[in-house]
Amino acid sequence: MLTLPGSVKVFLYLVPIDMRLSFDRLAALARDFHGEDPLSGHLYVFTSRRRDRVKVLYWDRDGLVVWYKRLERGTFPFPTPSPSASLSVTPGALAMLLDGVNPVTVRRRARFTLPPPDDSKKTG
Repeated sequence: MLTLPGSVKVFLYLVPIDMRLSFDRLAALARDFHGEDPLSGHLYVFTSRRRDRVKVLYWDRDGLVVWYKRLERGTFPFPTPSPSASLSVTPGALAMLLDGVNPVTVRRRARFTLPPPDDSKKTG
């Protein structure tokens, strides 16, 4: 079971990559295509052409970590590549994706969310 705090952002790189890439090249992809700092503590998820392998890159206090998973059968339900090449998802959607559930087709129930703050009521 994957449990991540809600403050962690998860970025999916939708274009398949060469799974031989390691820390530095994955960090460069995160920086160049996601426009994010790979040392931010967020997760950057990459997949293979056959969608049966996933690498997750993240910063863990004092160094980069690469987590790698290979399926013996089946594929990960990654969304199809888009022109932007990346997609931001919630940690819960990542857990579903790694478990074989397509987070795009899941029907979610309505939940309460706080409205955005109204800037016109500021005093100053």
